[in-house]
Amino acid sequence: MTDSEVFETGSPLLVRGVRHRNRVVDIVVGDDGIIAAIGENAGQQHEADRVIEGAGRILLPGLVNTHTHAAMTLLRGYADDMPLQPWLAERIWPLESHLDADDVYWGTRLACLEMITTGTVGFNDMYFFMDAAARAVDEAGLRAQLSYGFIDLGDPGRREQEQRATEGLADAVARMNNPRISVAVGPHAVYTVSPEGLDWCAGFALERGLGVHVHLAETEQEVRDAVAQAGMRPARLLDEAGLLGPRTVAAHGCWLEPDECRLLAERGTAVSHNPSSNMKLATGRAMPYPALRAAGTRVALGTDGCASNNGLDLFGEMKTAALLQKFAWNDPTVLPARETLALATRNAHAALGFPGGRLEPGMPADLVLLETRTPCNTPLHNPVSNAVYACTGTVVSTTVCAGRVLMHERVVPGAGEILAGAARAAAELIAKSRGEADD
Repeated sequence: MTDSEVFETGSPLLVRGVRHRNRVVDIVVGDDGIIAAIGENAGQQHEADRVIEGAGRILLPGLVNTHTHAAMTLLRGYADDMPLQPWLAERIWPLESHLDADDVYWGTRLACLEMITTGTVGFNDMYFFMDAAARAVDEAGLRAQLSYGFIDLGDPGRREQEQRATEGLADAVARMNNPRISVAVGPHAVYTVSPEGLDWCAGFALERGLGVHVHLAETEQEVRDAVAQAGMRPARLLDEAGLLGPRTVAAHGCWLEPDECRLLAERGTAVSHNPSSNMKLATGRAMPYPALRAAGTRVALGTDGCASNNGLDLFGEMKTAALLQKFAWNDPTVLPARETLALATRNAHAALGFPGGRLEPGMPADLVLLETRTPCNTPLHNPVSNAVYACTGTVVSTTVCAGRVLMHERVVPGAGEILAGAARAAAELIAKSRGEADD
């Protein structure tokens, strides 16, 4: 088998002799992308056209990013070291006003490339020109739940535009008929969407059977404003609108109170922890993971976009999450390594309704191989501990999504073209914004 043949689709795949849960196993993937068998010598009982040698590698489920704005890779490093509201109003939103579909396509392709190279097989995205993002995801081979960032700012005319854009995305993805790509409704937040807009989003999600992707209680100011204007905190506002439920992912949650944690648990809503973004933008408080866990709320992991995080590496995000929670609550036992890994795998798959997150027969083959012959995995007393506390995404040697090999031996087909296209799009976007400033 040549190196290029491993990237072919539609044929059985065998990963042979890989370390999984302190055993050396084979994992057999059928031509349908589903795990057919996993165990010692399983490969001897199944034929496969493609073979990956797993010796010296660790097998893990593929990671899933439950909150990001993928095309913001084009804004990486553009606006740093600023408070959240000035950062948004003075730097990010003015630049985003110049975005077009081509920008979002290349920014999303770049994000997909970064995620593939760091072991992420799926993500939850909210942005603009999302039909272009869907095309990028389709070509990249990843899973994604896509939502149009619905922002009406209380303007009825703008609300109608946002409704049409949301409907258009749902229709476009339905026409693609790609089981890896789904749609969510994306009301940005209670401070950017009117009560009428929130109600419409809830109704459309119910009508179409879609998920919901929303920012929640990210800052203390958001909470204060909601109480002053509506007499209730953001979580209650979303609940009143019918936006909390088992298909809702609420990002951040830094300023949730215990009763809100219980409400989210009752509704089955998942909270996406985004520690790096929250720390960088100094939101003032860590997400209350102990209270969420005590309430039984589902929690998963996200990076946020590259304008506020600067990277999409969930391995780095796992370490940051675990350390932040231990530090914030003065308890070194909070969010141990194995639980942290679950936030980025099993919990994340479940939050987005993605199949998988577990490596067992009948599950989709969403998996990554980690190199052990590297400093961060030497010694190998505890592979999970190393993955969470010692390694970054550069330790990933192979990434597989739905049985399709997206990266092998750190090679991603077409990576050079993606890097060039994204760099060109970013430069042109900055030039457009400066041209307006010059005018």
